[in-house]
Amino acid sequence: MSPSRGGHRASGPEASQTIGIVLGSGLGAFAGIVENAMVTPYAEIPGWPRSTAVGHAGKMIRGKIGHVPVIVLAGRAHLYEGYTTAEVTFGIRELARRGVKSVVLTNAAGGINPDYKPGDLVLISDHINLLGANPLTGPNDDSLGPRFPDMSEAYSRECREIARTAALELSYGMDFDMAEGVYAAVPGPSYETPAEIRYLRAIGADLVGMSTVPETIMANYLGMKVLAISCVTNMAAGISPHKLSHREVLETGENARERLTALLRLIIPRLHAPA
Repeated sequence: MSPSRGGHRASGPEASQTIGIVLGSGLGAFAGIVENAMVTPYAEIPGWPRSTAVGHAGKMIRGKIGHVPVIVLAGRAHLYEGYTTAEVTFGIRELARRGVKSVVLTNAAGGINPDYKPGDLVLISDHINLLGANPLTGPNDDSLGPRFPDMSEAYSRECREIARTAALELSYGMDFDMAEGVYAAVPGPSYETPAEIRYLRAIGADLVGMSTVPETIMANYLGMKVLAISCVTNMAAGISPHKLSHREVLETGENARERLTALLRLIIPRLHAPA
């Protein structure tokens, strides 16, 4: 459990203020706004697992959004692709190695909360790990993080406040108060049954997906601040009368691209600003 290619981490003021961004299913087009982009396919970085899911480009983009240096990971690996938790968190460890201290995670999620609708952007305030795995399992390197990291604020309250303020300012032409919700992570790749969704709702989940939680755990372990935003791409089984499909996920993510892009343009400089 160590950063990729050794324990070296980037240093200096610019490195420490670089923002990491991980893009989920159907949200990869956001990477197109990165200026002075330097693109590296994951396949060219030793040890990086290949993204096989449709809608995950599998490349790292370094550049700037406005004046802010960013590293964008367009695509992620998932447990359902046959990878281990260590492999699906490789990108987070790589961001830490490059000096990133704040990371924005995005994903496509099924909406459990009936107040949500497809296309909504929801801040993740907490999570429920139902993956049956944790990326910190195994021997611990105390130089990287504690054996038992605290997760009482896995998703930074400060970063969520920045995001809510930005959403209110943006407004999208209407009063807009960005909702917060609890994200439940399940292994997949099959979508959940209606009975499973009733169970998830009963235990307090507002959203369900197949990613993000291992990355959040690893990021907290490595001392990074986490902001996570779900795009509700479909209502979960039993809440919507329609059958679920990955095509719907990708289409809704594409439709939400403009709003997500506008929101992140406001958020990122504020995450970048020194405390």
